[in-house]
Amino acid sequence: MPKTPEDVIRDEVRALKAYPVPDATGMVKLDAMENPYPLPPELRGRIARLVEQAALNRYPDPSAPALKERLRRVFGVPDGVELLLGNGSDELIQTLALAIRKPGAAVLGVEPSFVMFRMIATAAGAPYVGVDLRDDYSLDIEKLLGAVEQHRPGLIFIAYPNNPTGNLFDAGLIERVIEAAPGLVVIDEAYHGFAGQSFLPRLAAYPNLLVMRTLSKLGLAGIRLGVLMGAERWIRQLDKLRLPYNVNTLTQLIAAVVLEYGSVLTDQAAAIKLERGRLLGELRRVPRVTAYPSDANFILFRVSEAERIFDGLKRRGVLIKSLHGSHRLLADCLRVTVGTPDENTAFLTALTQTLNA
Repeated sequence: MPKTPEDVIRDEVRALKAYPVPDATGMVKLDAMENPYPLPPELRGRIARLVEQAALNRYPDPSAPALKERLRRVFGVPDGVELLLGNGSDELIQTLALAIRKPGAAVLGVEPSFVMFRMIATAAGAPYVGVDLRDDYSLDIEKLLGAVEQHRPGLIFIAYPNNPTGNLFDAGLIERVIEAAPGLVVIDEAYHGFAGQSFLPRLAAYPNLLVMRTLSKLGLAGIRLGVLMGAERWIRQLDKLRLPYNVNTLTQLIAAVVLEYGSVLTDQAAAIKLERGRLLGELRRVPRVTAYPSDANFILFRVSEAERIFDGLKRRGVLIKSLHGSHRLLADCLRVTVGTPDENTAFLTALTQTLNA
């Protein structure tokens, strides 16, 4: 008798919804927190020559020592800290969720936050505990510490800055969570290039702390490179779950050469932060819109009839992200990525037209 997915696939996996990636063809694409600026021609030329000479018939270097050394220098990784590379941060989140899967071990996070924390934990078979933020999107520290005490999680994820709210949580409160945690605490710094604050210098002070970053938001989303940093005793164990050759040859080559031109990404991040300030100021002048401060490369805003506004923007050729319905704290909320000046102006124009339609 033929089997069906209902016979074979776990109930919690079948209950999941796939991560949505909408078609953005022909749109002003402001939905995915990408850097809107291309690499300069000189750098693209050098990348083209590297690709031309790459030994694509051979497997990539599984440990990527040259790339790790470049990342160490660019990120300012403290001595004694080891690196684990992944096919984007998603693979590293999956590795962590698989690694702590002892009987009853939970994964804990705050909500709303990066949806992949919950999705990947569920797919890995780990119970996920979400602790709501306060109405102003700050940490509810008493509730959070109570959940840590009750569930004794093997793994805690905290995004810093948080996605989709854009804010940096109080560092002192995060330290209290790290101190109370019975297992690992991972600080996801996907937006570190726009925030100016980091837990990387605190790795030596907290033996159960790991810091995770990605190059996707800085301008290399297409090559998929995530970085997990922490004490060697943790990285050594997690490396056992890393799939062989998980970071491909082109990713290693391109990331290393772009990082060599370190000012390119930092200059682009500075331009994005400048536009972030302009966009936030303009949004706050739009009637019926509440825009929240951001330390990332996107802005969360609330507007009545959010779904109508989202659809109206799409009809006018602008794609952003609707968060309405995803969490009670995100009712009537939309999120817009900070684009180029022209893209941001196009968004503001389309928003005004839609609101007045």
